[in-house]
Amino acid sequence: MRYCVFILSLCCVLRTPLVWAAPAQQSFSDWQVTCNNQNFCVARNTGEHHGLVMTLSRSAGAKTDATLRIDLGGLDSPSVKEPDIAPRLLLDNAPLKLEPLHWQVTAWHLMTDDATTITAFLKSIQEGKALTLKGGIQIISLDGLKAALLFIDAQQKRVGSETAWIKKGGEPPLSVPPAPALKEVAVVNPTPTPLSHDELNDLLDYGTWRMNNSQCSLDPNRREVRVTALTDDKALLMISCEAGAYNTVDLAWLVSRKKPFAARSVRLRLPFTPSSDSSEMELMNASFDEKTRELSTLALGRGIADCGIQTRWRFDGQRFRLVRYAEEPSCDNWHGPDAWPTLWITR
Repeated sequence: MRYCVFILSLCCVLRTPLVWAAPAQQSFSDWQVTCNNQNFCVARNTGEHHGLVMTLSRSAGAKTDATLRIDLGGLDSPSVKEPDIAPRLLLDNAPLKLEPLHWQVTAWHLMTDDATTITAFLKSIQEGKALTLKGGIQIISLDGLKAALLFIDAQQKRVGSETAWIKKGGEPPLSVPPAPALKEVAVVNPTPTPLSHDELNDLLDYGTWRMNNSQCSLDPNRREVRVTALTDDKALLMISCEAGAYNTVDLAWLVSRKKPFAARSVRLRLPFTPSSDSSEMELMNASFDEKTRELSTLALGRGIADCGIQTRWRFDGQRFRLVRYAEEPSCDNWHGPDAWPTLWITR
């Protein structure tokens, strides 16, 4: 009988949907949470922190894989004279001591991946108002932290389980759904035949004709035509079309490599609905990496590149499919595009 119950329980677990999780990004007062299609969630304080940020990440599933960091930094590094942060940490103006056995401590960085330590630390601070540094202006506001933790619990379906951070219950860790299977976007024709001299010249002439016959506001002297071999029979043609202070919008086509040219506009469509409510992506500051065979876009929210949207796409033989989508809505001078939280990843 016990064996039958075990098999039934296992079947229930295996029936858990493993297609993909709905990406989510939400703010709770001074805290921001991002969960991607693998239900990997990351939360951090935002706003006027003056370079002191606590980042908390957690993977989906029964395992308690989590990491908590407190860092002093940002796009601008601290002064070399800045004292160590560990002995200066205050919780609501009272000293906050860390157990050194479970923390990795350097001058401006504190990190732990010990589940028990993380849970105890969060419990000790979640009802507080702020973490600060003695003698400094840096601040980690705790307004919204508890709501952010509950959001992660709900997104990963931990509420009511032993692994929940806020609303714990008696459900065992195995009741928490595992991460969905990671999708793969295979590279098609990874080493295409390079464009011949004649092919390149003909395609550049075709691109110039396309540019001159497209409704673009960019100064003609600033327009640029770029061509690269995409497959043995297709090329990727991109032209600069519109421009702002730090963003340039490109137009792109899939073009046959031989005359007479047949062209089809490149459309980038997300497999989920982002905060903008539009699944169509513009080719903002687009580039094509011939080594990775990926088309990248970067929409900057500010010129210092501390917020915006970064995407990568791979050609599957018919269209470009999303490989990675990262978005940082908080323009607070914390990190650059390569560190922005992801909402979509693939293999």
